[in-house]
Amino acid sequence: MKKGLLLNAPLSSVIARLGHTDTLAIGDAGLPIPAGVERIDLALTHGVPSFLQVFDTVVEEMQVEKAIIASEIKEKNAELHLQLLARLRELEERQRNRIAVEYVLHEEFKALTANSHALVRTGECSPYANVILCSGVVF
Repeated sequence: MKKGLLLNAPLSSVIARLGHTDTLAIGDAGLPIPAGVERIDLALTHGVPSFLQVFDTVVEEMQVEKAIIASEIKEKNAELHLQLLARLRELEERQRNRIAVEYVLHEEFKALTANSHALVRTGECSPYANVILCSGVVF
């Protein structure tokens, strides 16, 4: 049995295959998943697992150099936005590198998910609880 934090085999496999600048999206229960993008559906019921639970687990396995977020989160889900920014700052300290944060309109965000290697669907049911993580390198 795998000893690491991330036990989900499809998600672990996607992260292992990411190269520099490749992207992985984490979305709320309602985010549409474009045709051709691998769907990793973790949603069990409303709120389970939460967006932040999935984010925390993914970033334990993935080197992140940039996060893309829908700008609407600032107004429509301010508390989650602040929690996500705090986690990104903590991740910067652990990784010892700066993580760029880019804001785009939600429509552009949805279009960008089409380039992701996979989209992880959470059980989160709060607005704009989505992020696209851009893979960095560990050297």
